[in-house]
Amino acid sequence: MAEPAALMLREQFRTPAQQRETATLGMWIFLATEVLLFGGLFLAFSVYRMNSPQTFIAGSADMNIALGAINTAVLICSSFTMALAVHSAELGNRKLITIFLIGTMVLGAVFLGIKFTEYYLHYLDHRVPGPGFRFSGADASRAEMFFLLYFIMTGLHALHMFVGEGILFAMILRNRAGSFTVEYHTPVELAGLYWHFVDVIWVFLFALFYIEGLHLHGK
Repeated sequence: MAEPAALMLREQFRTPAQQRETATLGMWIFLATEVLLFGGLFLAFSVYRMNSPQTFIAGSADMNIALGAINTAVLICSSFTMALAVHSAELGNRKLITIFLIGTMVLGAVFLGIKFTEYYLHYLDHRVPGPGFRFSGADASRAEMFFLLYFIMTGLHALHMFVGEGILFAMILRNRAGSFTVEYHTPVELAGLYWHFVDVIWVFLFALFYIEGLHLHGK
């Protein structure tokens, strides 16, 4: 039977340290491309918002701040459980790795459930861009652009959450198979990097789409 170290080290690497550094660099490069993707969308939002500031503020006031705040708290908690999973991997505690990964997945599922509930409420209020779009403000066409950007950007974020859920599930399976040790737990660390990145993106989305119109709630 092959030694665990032999199973960890791929043939193209000389040492486990080199393999870990290469994998980590690859993840950071991937995250850099994700920054470019979301950065372009944030830039588009900024341009349209500069052209229609009052309409975008009115659109922000139409967001459900309570659901957005709850989802933000949920993702912050999920980052905490993900950090605990990585810490458990560093200690070689396989049981805690599984527990914290499952906890992170549950919180991620809660986030997605709340987000799609919010989408459904937007649908009922005729805020989905298209022939059925309705908005009580003066400039409905520009408000429709606000909601189009909202659905594109938060929908892309939700897609990343689905991918993250799949990654965490794969980590649970690998952990149960005994793939991770104190010496080798790089995949868990990289999964943590991805999850934290997705959480940070949501914080910016929350600030863009929910906070700006907060002072108009209740008016």
